[in-house]
Amino acid sequence: MQLLAAATVSIVDRLRQIPTEFWINMAIGIFLVVLIVIVLRKVAQINKVVLGVGVFLVVTIVGFNWIYERNEPKWATPAVHWIGAFFPSKGTV
Repeated sequence: MQLLAAATVSIVDRLRQIPTEFWINMAIGIFLVVLIVIVLRKVAQINKVVLGVGVFLVVTIVGFNWIYERNEPKWATPAVHWIGAFFPSKGTV
């Protein structure tokens, strides 16, 4: 019994050593996962044509904004650089 109590105390001590920032990030992550599941369940009930048009508009607006402003994230830079050759950007207009 004492061994179990000693193990429990060491686990509690180890948990106290974890920074508060980690627990805040973990709570935010769990909240986002729950929010995404709720949103996806609502989206599944939408008419697929309306959903397709909405997604197309959002992707197009964000994409052209990235191309014009050249403020895309690092992972999208190769594609935006390649597509940006065909469209004007803020520095060339």
